[in-house]
Amino acid sequence: MQLILSGRWLVSMDGGAREEAGISVAVAGDSIVEIGLNLAAKYPQAELLACPYGLIMPGLVNVHTHAAMSCFRGLADDLPLMDWLTRHIFPREARLTKEIVYYSTLLSLCEMIKSGTTSFNDMYLFNKETARAAAAAGMRAWIGEGFFDFPSPNYGELENGFVYAEELFSAYKDSDLIKITVNPHAVYTCSPALLQRAAALAERKNALLHIHLAETRDEVKGCVERYGRSPARHLEQLGLLNERVVAAHCVMLDEEEIALLAQRGVKVAHCPESNMKLASGIAPVQKMLGSGVTVGIGTDGSASNNDVDMFGEMSTAAKLHKVRDLDPTAMSAETVLRAATLGGAAVLGAADKIGSIEIGKKADMIMLDMRQPHLCPLHNPVSQLVYAAKGSDVIHSVINGRVVMRARRLTTLDEAAVLDEMEKIGASMRRTAL
Repeated sequence: MQLILSGRWLVSMDGGAREEAGISVAVAGDSIVEIGLNLAAKYPQAELLACPYGLIMPGLVNVHTHAAMSCFRGLADDLPLMDWLTRHIFPREARLTKEIVYYSTLLSLCEMIKSGTTSFNDMYLFNKETARAAAAAGMRAWIGEGFFDFPSPNYGELENGFVYAEELFSAYKDSDLIKITVNPHAVYTCSPALLQRAAALAERKNALLHIHLAETRDEVKGCVERYGRSPARHLEQLGLLNERVVAAHCVMLDEEEIALLAQRGVKVAHCPESNMKLASGIAPVQKMLGSGVTVGIGTDGSASNNDVDMFGEMSTAAKLHKVRDLDPTAMSAETVLRAATLGGAAVLGAADKIGSIEIGKKADMIMLDMRQPHLCPLHNPVSQLVYAAKGSDVIHSVINGRVVMRARRLTTLDEAAVLDEMEKIGASMRRTAL
């Protein structure tokens, strides 16, 4: 045994919450090997992370991010999606560099670790730098370079993009923590030929196909005008809908499309705060879940959220659907917490490895200190995690058996150095007019 987490509550996600003083989880190598009481006494040689009011739970799984977009946080707020993208984000992205992407990703990873996220699924530019940052942080990650019909600020012409993707697959083929994905951006930025080529690459590499889908009314309208069908039906017509697909947003789906996604095994990344901020709408998550679609929760990027705090995202998801349906029972705390842990793991094809605290699974866990005014009294741990807990309540974080945060201090990243570098990058961006 190398590590013991010990607290008062265990929310394992494979059953109900358990409350017992000294409830412990033991780690050997990268895996959970024992769950019991007072294991520190049984294994005195192991490092002990203990809190008398600690709650141990699986690390949160963020299924849709653009981590490096933290450099744009707050630069172009309160705008419609296409205006935000075409007039503010795309022009700034044209000036990105490897260094900016690397440090901006590190900034998001600092925030993720400090707010309880242990896995993330990223689509962006210069994603060799995203992967390098994830490796430095010790994060579990699914990462892929975005494909577009137009030249990329990173690789230029599309053909170079496929070479870049092959290089990513080669570099991380043996990685335990980093998996490479295939990332056509969306139906409005990718031709049918590009979409089909990307899908063929994903099949050949046995990789996920990560795409934005049906995010706004304008996207649906444009797709119907151009191809005569909605985005989901367009992908179906092209033969792309299958169990590899992780579809982000899925705000504008009708009931037939929801049934189609369920039938094809498509997984959905629900990003409520980004959809709210950009006024894209509210995804019909209740109907998706009721139809058997696997749904996880994502934050999207910090430019449209404006953070990557999954505790905040869970709280929003739970409340938003109650308002949408005028039903206080909609999206229960248990449903939302599952979507952010075991459901997110299932979206990424990793539910057999992460998402719950079970013997034999990877040791991706966090501990919260529940001795806080906003968390007391604690009648129902699951409800408290969704409706009251904050990312700042996380005190310890473990990924793949490695302690990446101990007593709120990051162990794999130099947080102060990252903040200093991002101050310089931010100042440079503000000085540069579009």
